[in-house]
Amino acid sequence: MKKYYFVFCKDELLLEERPDGSFTIPLSEEPPTDVKPWTHLMTVSPMDDGTEVTAYRLDTPPDLLNPQTPKLLNSQFQTLPLRQSYYKLPRELYLKAGKCQELLYWDQNTKYCGVCGAPMRMDTIISKKCTECGKEIWPQLATAVIVLIHRGDEVLLVRAKNFRTDFYGLVAGFVETGETLEEAVAREALEETGVSITNIRYYGSQPWPYPCGLMVGFHADYAGGELHLQQSEIARAGWFRRDNLPTIPEKLSIARMLIDDWLENFS
Repeated sequence: MKKYYFVFCKDELLLEERPDGSFTIPLSEEPPTDVKPWTHLMTVSPMDDGTEVTAYRLDTPPDLLNPQTPKLLNSQFQTLPLRQSYYKLPRELYLKAGKCQELLYWDQNTKYCGVCGAPMRMDTIISKKCTECGKEIWPQLATAVIVLIHRGDEVLLVRAKNFRTDFYGLVAGFVETGETLEEAVAREALEETGVSITNIRYYGSQPWPYPCGLMVGFHADYAGGELHLQQSEIARAGWFRRDNLPTIPEKLSIARMLIDDWLENFS
């Protein structure tokens, strides 16, 4: 029976190019690359149509031209970062690739029990159990909030210090223990920019498998305060109208979805 094989090496995902130039995930009865005896072939929840899914990680990049690996010569393959695969793959395959990446990251970082140090073994497709003390674990998500702050016909955009390119995004941060999502939004806005907000309203959420996050998006309204940037986190910030927007995030991110929602639905 054919199944999808999501193959990763570091942050690169193996894609298959179809004759028409579109891309997909390798679909075959056997793994599309040579695998070592110790390679963990993870069973992942199937696609909506029932097609089975397996994910695994390579220690070294696959040699796509090596005649000693004929499996890779049946079709045109290439590797690229998971984030870039958003623009190549159908949405359902990109989302499943993100889930596979998260599970492989979790598997790699939970080899041994945190209580007794014994090896962990898969118990279900989304849980492990200690071989000695029986402790059970499941994949953990890092929940973060992100907010587009409105002030009249302007919105607040920020340039974080960890951004790799020169674009402006939104105020964002991780939810702390013991606080609600809305409290986290208000706290992050005040900490990062010095402004207080009101009318916090939920927009939507997005899996963010870089490496294992869940982004929860909000709109909010400016309530007061001058911009005082958190120097350790934010390089620049400003209020922008539709006609003077800086470079904004790419379309795969919920930050861009929030900005596009403002552009389309707020007068």
